[in-house]
Amino acid sequence: MSKHPILIIILCLFTLHGICQDWQTNFEVAKTAAKESNKPIILVFQGSDWCAPCIKLDHEVWSSPVFKKYAAENYVMLQADFPRKKTNQLSKEQTMANKLLAEKYNQKGIFPLVVLLDADGKELGKTGYKRLTPEEYIKGLNRYLN
Repeated sequence: MSKHPILIIILCLFTLHGICQDWQTNFEVAKTAAKESNKPIILVFQGSDWCAPCIKLDHEVWSSPVFKKYAAENYVMLQADFPRKKTNQLSKEQTMANKLLAEKYNQKGIFPLVVLLDADGKELGKTGYKRLTPEEYIKGLNRYLN
């Protein structure tokens, strides 16, 4: 048997790893990463198991190869999830951390809410679900950076 199938599998794994979305769940870690990489933070408030627009945004934008690649190079992604199903419940610590983020950046409880922040946590802009291509969504997010 030739070694080529193994080589192909290894290359595929490295390729998939390269487009994986690296979501942070800790605000302080996200700010440190943003400062070190000189990138803005995209903070996403979502209800991953109950909010239809949140699920659509994930499928149409966040999970797209185009967005994953662009985000890996240009953003620090921070997720504040508020699941409702018992099987998806977060730890008490994570639930409290998300609640504190919501008190500061999502006082109206809008889902999904996408908040663009600088590395210090200063709000640059907000948006939500829009039926756009990943490229259009990126363009909309980047408008807040100017």
